[in-house]
Amino acid sequence: MQAIFRTGLAVLAAFSAIAQSADKALSFEVASVKPAAPLVPDGRGMIRLEPPSGGPGTKDPGRINYRYQTLKLLMMRAYDVKNFQITGPVWLDSERFDITATLPPDTTKEQFQVMLQNLLAERFKLAVHRENKELPMYALVVAKGGPKMKESVAVQPPKDGEDGGPPLPSRPQMGPDGFPALPELAGRPGIFNIMMNGRARMIAHQQTMQDLAGQLTNQLNRPVKDETGLKAKYDFVVTFEPEPMGGRMGMLPPPPPPPPAAAGEGRGGAPAATADEPLPNIYAAVQSQLGLKLEPKKGPVELIVIDHAEKTPTEN
Repeated sequence: MQAIFRTGLAVLAAFSAIAQSADKALSFEVASVKPAAPLVPDGRGMIRLEPPSGGPGTKDPGRINYRYQTLKLLMMRAYDVKNFQITGPVWLDSERFDITATLPPDTTKEQFQVMLQNLLAERFKLAVHRENKELPMYALVVAKGGPKMKESVAVQPPKDGEDGGPPLPSRPQMGPDGFPALPELAGRPGIFNIMMNGRARMIAHQQTMQDLAGQLTNQLNRPVKDETGLKAKYDFVVTFEPEPMGGRMGMLPPPPPPPPAAAGEGRGGAPAATADEPLPNIYAAVQSQLGLKLEPKKGPVELIVIDHAEKTPTEN
């Protein structure tokens, strides 16, 4: 029996070694990595930057085009982590790079992430390790008085468009509150963020509290854990003054108390305000408009720690 057990361990170890070798062998068919040129305003003084595109699950699964990306942004894609989960040199947020690459046919999302990890290790000599730390975060809970959101109504699955929704208008009409009126979003699944002159609005359809916690994590640059106990999907709108993006994780101040509910405020909707009225911050908006609350707490967070990275990538 001992001999059989030892043989079994040897086989498992062999399979593990083969799997690790296969991961290291995953690579793009062709890849270009180079420092990005400075952005130059056009004739109207505007700077245009195309968003990252391509890869598994997109309209162009066989090619990626990532322009003007920081190494931290590239690592967030490669390791599927948030901004606050990566620690390393200060230039992670300042130096910019362009990456274009061709993927083998039928590459999965998981394979793509390994390919990107291998590319960063090859071109930036990137070496990392993972560790867990007890860090400040928020718990999303139901506030006193209960939730103010409306449960989603089941809708017929859309037929047009890859993401199941109609195209957005090119010239939306502006409402009296300073935000565009977008009736095309009605019933369109997802969370949509609008920023207008330092004012923010989050429009959600058919979203869970886990979805909301993920969105708040992005907004606050801090982990937000869903502890509401709410299992349904909801439609809601939150209008607020956005928080400045934080840096390294530190102690979090308790969120301020919410202001009194505004006249005309609907369940899960934005207050009937004009464009020049001040807006609550995200903490107060979540409580007054959604009937939820962000409570400070501490919990374990997995971090990606950079042991070594070259500031200039090797030549293509």
